[in-house]
Amino acid sequence: MAAAPPRFFDDPAQLAPRRAMRQDLGGGAFLLRSPEPLQPHARCVGEWLERWAKQTPQALAFAEPAAGGWARLTWQALRQRVGAVAQGLLDLDLPAGKPVVVLSDNSLDHLVLELACMHVGRVMCPVTSGYSRLAQGDYSRIHGILATLDPALVYAHDAATYAPVVANAPIAALAVFSHGADTVPGALTFDRLLATRETPAVAAAFARVGPDTHAKYLLTSGSTGHPKVVINTQRMLTANQQMIAQTLRFLDREKPVLLDWLPWSHTFGGNHNTFMVLRTGGTMYIDDGRPLPGLIDKTLAHLREVQPTLHFNVPKGYDMMLPALEADLALARRFFGKLRMVFYAGAGMPQATWQRLEAVAAKVRDVLTDPVWFTTSWGSTETAPANTFAHWKLDRAGVIGLPMPGCEIKFVPNGGKLEMRLRGPNIFPGYRGNETATRDAFDEEGYYRIGDAGYLQDQNDPASGIVFNGRVAEDFKLTSGTWVSVGTLRLHLVTALAPLAQDAVITGHDRHEIGALVFLTEAARKLPAEEVRAQVQAALARIKAEGAGSAHTPTRVLLLPDAPSMAAGEITDKGYINQRLTLQRRAAEVEALYARPADARVITA
Repeated sequence: MAAAPPRFFDDPAQLAPRRAMRQDLGGGAFLLRSPEPLQPHARCVGEWLERWAKQTPQALAFAEPAAGGWARLTWQALRQRVGAVAQGLLDLDLPAGKPVVVLSDNSLDHLVLELACMHVGRVMCPVTSGYSRLAQGDYSRIHGILATLDPALVYAHDAATYAPVVANAPIAALAVFSHGADTVPGALTFDRLLATRETPAVAAAFARVGPDTHAKYLLTSGSTGHPKVVINTQRMLTANQQMIAQTLRFLDREKPVLLDWLPWSHTFGGNHNTFMVLRTGGTMYIDDGRPLPGLIDKTLAHLREVQPTLHFNVPKGYDMMLPALEADLALARRFFGKLRMVFYAGAGMPQATWQRLEAVAAKVRDVLTDPVWFTTSWGSTETAPANTFAHWKLDRAGVIGLPMPGCEIKFVPNGGKLEMRLRGPNIFPGYRGNETATRDAFDEEGYYRIGDAGYLQDQNDPASGIVFNGRVAEDFKLTSGTWVSVGTLRLHLVTALAPLAQDAVITGHDRHEIGALVFLTEAARKLPAEEVRAQVQAALARIKAEGAGSAHTPTRVLLLPDAPSMAAGEITDKGYINQRLTLQRRAAEVEALYARPADARVITA
């Protein structure tokens, strides 16, 4: 009798073996890398598009919601549109060195414009749409960003929303709109670019694009200060996808299908997910839903039509999907039916969320199939983005994987933690127009100082995996001199307060006790206040009873009456909290936490 084939997690044809090499550097520092060398990768992103337009011209590439269903683009149709718009850009003879800026959300036109820019060596920059949509007439932030970028062309989907942003911006740029351009003097319609006839000039420009060509600019989230302009080269993008492909080997055998909402103004959705589809010749359905009240219903509706094979989300997204998945097993069966991987990033996954997802999956998956794989990666805007991947079965959140081929991670003692620093072909060359920030971003050996900390799960086994240990910049000391790991504590508190807490920010810098401002879930805000207060007090008591010490035990909590403000930057459009900015905006609430006599709103352990 023939032996049974290896199961997914044990098959080296599906996932790379779990290996790592450690090199001690002295003084507690060490280097961690994959023993597998990085293989050759594409010259530029456009090579992927050219490949699939020739090899699978009629296969579905990208689709977006439209009246009565989905507007779809095959690989051949996508290449045709990209060629036309690329020619249109060349014909406009835009000023050299100035980017094309996109202000609106993910769409097929957005995608075509981005790929057209990259095809002919014109750098583009997608900007978070919330800066424009949620400005309420105060365009100072987006105008400051536009002044910094100094674009040659600004594109947005509709003039009704975005023309007022462009009208008084301190820039001299051509405006292009998919809808409503006729209402804006001097603006072009996107259809005009699409109607351009491609000439050999596009191929000539494409041939000049090299690995060091700037592909796109991305703005940092601003979680540690004012947004900076991150240069992403073609090499960064193609090398990073090669790293992922050598780790997730099944991607070269199974073309992925994604239903994805993650904004292209961030590296997670714009680089990791979109370019994964481009490299593999897969399919992406653009989700116009969001992990927000009302908008999550769009995502759930799409899941009744589309069965993804990979699902990428932030923890808040899974939290908001769970009630529907738990209540509607037919929906859960469609969601989990073809899933190879459930992936989270952007923030730590609360263990309660993990366990609820596993419980729903267990109800609807055939027991003979492999279990749904919950996994994660770790990276940033400056790293294109992925540096590690947890390419094995995890039992719980916390481990962020191991270095992928081509990536080196240096662990350096810093303030009681091990700071992680990075080197590899996926690392950015610097910040545009900011030499000081670029210089400060790298150490004397050329390693990027990402600002995160981590440690090996088993100090004696380099392949045990890296455990994320928070951001070095967010950590602080109590007056006792004890360091507080903000990221680790925040995740522990949110898990302990499940299902009441949407998120939290940790307080206590230069104070003797840890506190927290807690954002309640929408459901929790509807409960009787005394009931919520009692449950929070009980959770604080349980944490205190663990006896982990002052650095791990919040003693006071203040429940906030509202949700974090995306317009003010407290929460990004990926759904994670900006700790520093939220503390600045909520300074009065922080003072109330520690007031004497005690504020009546404060809950203590």
